[in-house]
Amino acid sequence: MDLTVLATPFYFGSMAIEHKRLARRAAAQGPGAGDYTRPDTLASLSMGVGSLVLPLATQRLVRSFALEKERRWGWRLLGATAATAVATTVADRIVRRSGADDGEGEPPPSRWATSVQQVGGVATVAGATVLATATAAHRTSPSRLWARGRRRDLGTGPLAWLVALVGWDVIYYWNHRLMHEVRLLWAHHVVHHSSERYNLSTALRQPVSPFGVWVPYGLLARLGVRPWLIQQARGVNLLYQYWIHTETVDRLGAGEEVLNTPSHHRVHHGSNRRYIDRNHGSILIVWDRLFGTFEREDPDEPVVYGLTSNLGTFHPLRIATHEYVDMARDVARSDNWRDRLSYVLRGPGWAYGRRTERDAVQRAAAA
Repeated sequence: MDLTVLATPFYFGSMAIEHKRLARRAAAQGPGAGDYTRPDTLASLSMGVGSLVLPLATQRLVRSFALEKERRWGWRLLGATAATAVATTVADRIVRRSGADDGEGEPPPSRWATSVQQVGGVATVAGATVLATATAAHRTSPSRLWARGRRRDLGTGPLAWLVALVGWDVIYYWNHRLMHEVRLLWAHHVVHHSSERYNLSTALRQPVSPFGVWVPYGLLARLGVRPWLIQQARGVNLLYQYWIHTETVDRLGAGEEVLNTPSHHRVHHGSNRRYIDRNHGSILIVWDRLFGTFEREDPDEPVVYGLTSNLGTFHPLRIATHEYVDMARDVARSDNWRDRLSYVLRGPGWAYGRRTERDAVQRAAAA
């Protein structure tokens, strides 16, 4: 049984209690960033429902493109992706050779090649993303890796639970960190950071996209953790993360040194320069301390929630797709593979900076 689904009544009950506490605080001290607002809460709840429902359809569809002998669609997509990559590369060369505008408009080959660049670049990146996602998900599933490493079995005792919980936690740290450092993964994760509010409903604002390649949790099966226990560790991990999305809890004393707490996670959701890409841990904050991504909440610098450039919309479809759309637009406007791949695989900060630089050059050229 999925512990996160079983906890649904607890979610709504705890949100109702938090809402009352925040309403009393607002009446006494004025409105705050943790207050519930109808549009924001409905957006978060709809994304939460979508994160449960859509993967049931999309993950099975995507996995049908895994590069396995018995799955023809994956090999067909590989051929199509290779063809678009070749066509785009040829178009790049034609555009470069066509030279500058002669004052009467670009030569016809350049106009045609530019269209191939735009469409082919996006098609190649999209095809490669689906293939990588499908193949990695299929080959690193807990059940598959368990079958290959079944010589080890930690059973169901305390040691097995400890390895499962701590193992999931450390893998989660690296996956969460990569979601902030690789733009393709950020496009998946940005949904969770899109709210300018911070309350328990924010915890339910989860990604719905199936695309991306992560450090596989199935590796725990090779250590002897049974697949069902890996799933239980996932549930415990997600349930812990739920309660730290609140402003109603201040500090936990000595617990702040070991555990991820509401204070630490408020930092993680901050768009303040000093808070960006900090505190990626789930249950334990020790991974951030070990790997240099820890930042303590400063009472003199209140957390500003949301993105560095907020969306200005509560529409779930826009929230779920905006970064993918922007990424595809950046790839389409690129004229070389280095930029195309960088827009997908480098950090979102690099991408936004590169886009600003490119736009400035184009404006200068136009002037």
